This record gives sequence, C-alpha cells and structure tokens, in this order.
Amino acid sequence: MARRPDRHAVTPTAARTVERLVALDAAHGATAALPAVRRALRDFPELSGDPAPDRRPDVNRVAALAELSEVVGWILFDAGLHRQAHRANTRALTLAGRCGDRWTERLTLLNHSMLQTAAGDPRGALETAARVTGPRPLPARVDSLVLIRRAHATALLGGRRESRRLISRARSRFLDGLSRHDPHWAWWIDENELRGHEGWVLARLGDWDRALPLLHRAATAPGPSYRHLFGAELLAALARAGAWTEARDLIADLAPRAAAIGSVRTTRTLADAATGLRRGPRVPASLKDAAAHLLECLPAPVARSDRPA
Repeated sequence: MARRPDRHAVTPTAARTVERLVALDAAHGATAALPAVRRALRDFPELSGDPAPDRRPDVNRVAALAELSEVVGWILFDAGLHRQAHRANTRALTLAGRCGDRWTERLTLLNHSMLQTAAGDPRGALETAARVTGPRPLPARVDSLVLIRRAHATALLGGRRESRRLISRARSRFLDGLSRHDPHWAWWIDENELRGHEGWVLARLGDWDRALPLLHRAATAPGPSYRHLFGAELLAALARAGAWTEARDLIADLAPRAAAIGSVRTTRTLADAATGLRRGPRVPASLKDAAAHLLECLPAPVARSDRPA
C-alpha cells in the first residue's frame, strides 16, 4: 500500500519521487501515476536491473531506492500489472535487505501477500505474511495488517471459522492504538481501512448482514483514491446477496464517477459485478439496464504487458 514517505535522511531526488508518486496515487489512482512510474524507472536504473553488489553501499541511498521500489510495486499492482509488480517487490526486498531496512521489507511483504491473494495464490499469501513477523512483537497497527492479509487468504482457502477469528483479532489489535514503535507508513492503517477489509473478508464468507454495513461505511467515507475498491466490493457483495434495490442505487451513485476511477483492480471488480448482474436469471430488468450503463461508463482497462503502460 502506498503511504507517506519517510521524512528522515534519504536521497532527496528519490524522496521527492516517492512523495510525487504517493500524492498522484492518493489523488487520482494508480493509472494516473503510471507515467511517473515510467520516469522513475528511467531515472533510477537500479530499479530495473539486478543491482551490482557493493561492499560499501550508501545506506541512505539504498534505503531510499528500496522505498521507491516498494511504492512502484504497489502502483503497478493497483494498475493491474501483476508481473511487473512482482518484479518491483522483489527488487524492493533485495534493496531493503542490503541496507537493513526491515520496515520497508515488511511493508513490501504485506503488499506482496495482497498481490498473491488477488492472483489466486492464498497459500503463497499466507507464507509471505508469515515472513513479516520476527522475534519481537509487532506494533499493533502492523500486526493488525498482517492479520488482515491472513484473514483474506484463509477465507479463500475455505477456513471460515479461522478467517473470522483472524479478522476479529485484527480489529482487537487495531484498537490497541498507535505507539512510538510504529513505522512511518502506519498512518494509512486507519478505521476506514480496517472497516473495509473487515467487511470484505465477511463478504468472502457470505455473511451479508455484517459485511454489507461495513463495506457501505468504508465505501462512503472520504479517503484516498485507492479506497474506491471498497465501493466495488460492496457492489459485488450486493449482487451476490441478491440485494437488487441497493445494488441499483449504488450503480446510480457510481456510474457518473466511474470514468475517473484510476484503479484497475477496482474497475475489474466493478466490471465483473456488472457483467454478473446483466447475465443473472433472477435480476430485475431495470438493474440489468443499470449494470449495462455502468459497463459503458467504466474506463478501458490497462493492457496486460511486460511494461507499465
């Protein structure tokens, strides 16, 4: 997940690039940030090729590059470019390991666990999330995010009781609050982020009575662009629950804003939900028409390729 850049001593140019990418992503979404990602890959060749071993590396520069590669990986993932995101995450982990930046390494692992779940590899996602922990207890907000990642993957594996337990523990840990031990990127793990994931996990389990109110609150709260995903997951959940009136009302709200959504994850989820509604045998005709209108309003997807485009 993209987040506020570190304010400590890092290479100024890399730090400014991180700040610019984070701001673009939060305001306009991943697809709007892709041109800046291309520039970053040109400006910092260490992000594209195998970095040569250096016995005496500039630790601050390597840490800045690790953070930049992590942000690039997040944006590529949200833009639907999974292979490129995988490479960026791998590079971020290599660079973070070289300079001993365990917090950037942890955030990259959490991002990669999310990517693996989205790509249909929940077992890999659990293994990756397990690498975040260490000999010392994690701060509450970070531990909460680990539990969220585990809950999503476990739900996909059919572990209904365990996934409920994990998401409940995530909320409990979140309520322990911030501490001086939190990394600088923990600011975005807030109540709405937790609420959205809690509703999403419960929707994976078909617990509509609990999932739908949580997703609705997360989807309608102000926040960065990438949280449009909770609105998409809300529509998917309403469609699966057969809540036709609520789905039609949500489409009426989403359609005028759909063209500006800058997350391919979000637009694909909306497209899948709308396509399912159009084809559903029990779906009212008026809702099918609304779903067809939503599909017309969605931006064209980013083409899958080996290069961010």
